[in-house]
Amino acid sequence: MNFKNKLSLLGIIILALMLVGCETPVPKDVLKADHSVLQTRALQSRKFETTNENLLLSASVSALQDMGFTIDDSEIKLGTIVASKDADATNKAQIALATTGMVLGALSGSIDTRMYQNLDDVQKIRASLVAHQNTEQKNTVVRVTFQRLVWNKNKQISKRETLNDAKLYQGFYDRLSKAVFLEGHQI
Repeated sequence: MNFKNKLSLLGIIILALMLVGCETPVPKDVLKADHSVLQTRALQSRKFETTNENLLLSASVSALQDMGFTIDDSEIKLGTIVASKDADATNKAQIALATTGMVLGALSGSIDTRMYQNLDDVQKIRASLVAHQNTEQKNTVVRVTFQRLVWNKNKQISKRETLNDAKLYQGFYDRLSKAVFLEGHQI
């Protein structure tokens, strides 16, 4: 091995040792849940004072259907339900911005219709529900999440997001509470 190769090898070893020496300690609160995560979980979850998980799942199906959802999949043994509904995703602000861009483009002598192709067109809203029975405390916790996928006029996905609208979750749980009452009293 010539001197140049030995020097290169020595340089690589020194660099590797320096990188190992740059290890940073793990922050002590790394596994602590963020406050916003706890707020989101509280928004999405409710506790029901019953161990009749089947009653809650049946009532959940009714509540979701009342909201216009179609049940896509359910696994009663696992306490899960997946539902979805299609909706219009047209956004008036996007249309106004695209129209303004088209007018300004026309005034400058160039018309570009690609702006309209990127406008939101349709969306699918999905609901995922999990019910977990706690036999020791004689209750069942239901957690539902709502997400949406938005496609533009080019049929490309333009947005994927979890919905955190308190009114949406409150509306679902109001319907669920009524459905639980009706199912429980066989009305």
